[in-house]
Amino acid sequence: MATIIDVIQIIWLESGFASMGLKSLFMILLSFVLLYLGIVKKFEPLLLVGIAFGMLLTNLPGAGLYHPELWDAFLAGEVGYGDILHDGGLLDILYIGVKAGVYPSLIFMGVGAMTDFGPLIANPKSLLLGSAAQLGVYCAFIVAIILGFTGNEAAAIGIIGGADGPTAIYLCSKLAPHLLGAIAIAAYSYMALIPMIQPPIMRLLTTEEERKIKMEQLRPVSKTEKIVFPIVVSAFIILLLPSTAPLIGCLMLGNLWRETGATDRLSDTAQNALMNIVTIFLGISVGATTVADRFLNFQTIAIIFLGLFAFCFSTVGGLLLGKLLCKLTGGKINPLIGSAGVSAVPMAARVSQMEGQKANPSNFLLMHAMGPNVAGVIGSAVAAGFLLALFG
Repeated sequence: MATIIDVIQIIWLESGFASMGLKSLFMILLSFVLLYLGIVKKFEPLLLVGIAFGMLLTNLPGAGLYHPELWDAFLAGEVGYGDILHDGGLLDILYIGVKAGVYPSLIFMGVGAMTDFGPLIANPKSLLLGSAAQLGVYCAFIVAIILGFTGNEAAAIGIIGGADGPTAIYLCSKLAPHLLGAIAIAAYSYMALIPMIQPPIMRLLTTEEERKIKMEQLRPVSKTEKIVFPIVVSAFIILLLPSTAPLIGCLMLGNLWRETGATDRLSDTAQNALMNIVTIFLGISVGATTVADRFLNFQTIAIIFLGLFAFCFSTVGGLLLGKLLCKLTGGKINPLIGSAGVSAVPMAARVSQMEGQKANPSNFLLMHAMGPNVAGVIGSAVAAGFLLALFG
């Protein structure tokens, strides 16, 4: 008959404490840091808290919630989704939504329902600024190739420069799923730090006089224009780059629900209930991929630095084209709105507004900056579609 000591010994040996390694302990502590940043410092809390808790769960020894070896077999074609549903843990099952591209696409639907494309329609030149602000995507891609990453990995890293978390997750899940945790954490961390990253670059590349420029009020946009816009954009972009269909299609469908006036209930659901539910699943699933043995390596460190590099050069791209348009229009465009071409909506537009008001207290750039800002959402999806067409 087993003694109390024997029972305690058995419980101990079967517990996660007995198999806890230094790497797992480090990842658990890192999850605590990310939880602190999300909860206390409010760094993209809606997703970062979920990612951090997913990181905690996946690195608790013995929990069996996520099995990276099962996904290795899936990528090798040895198992399918049915095997994962049968043999996987809870986080394996939730991760199917990431791997299949469901969660990022539904997030885009919610973003579309929350986005007013009016400023972009009123000032079509904003599309150019949104495109120029994808410069960091391609610069980071080239540097990643130089550092020895594969084409697929470099493409997934480069898209961080689009400043669009769901797009980064979508592309990474298709091209380099083993880097998903590091890329998602880098993307959302830098998005939260945009008010710190962008202003020094904005002041460096623009003059005091340029920052003082006041822009004319945007023209009113008719309801018909707002309804036609998502339909035309969907058809054109998807025909041009079919690989963008899940993201662009969902983004524009959500926006169409917003603008029709006949689908308010669907728009409200996409903006609130659906968005919140998908955000929960997406955050936990992404955090699940940060398994200690695969996260703690040189690649993760390189991704963190390349993400910052990508963000900076995307800001530079938007500002440089903004300066060019300022010259070509005889000083009618404030170059600061170019930095809003990164797709962190509406944070990047607010940064443009704040920097403009510092130079000229009577300056109101927010609505002008929203044009490039929402153009950046489209631009990042197009960039992802282009890279997916090349490497997918």
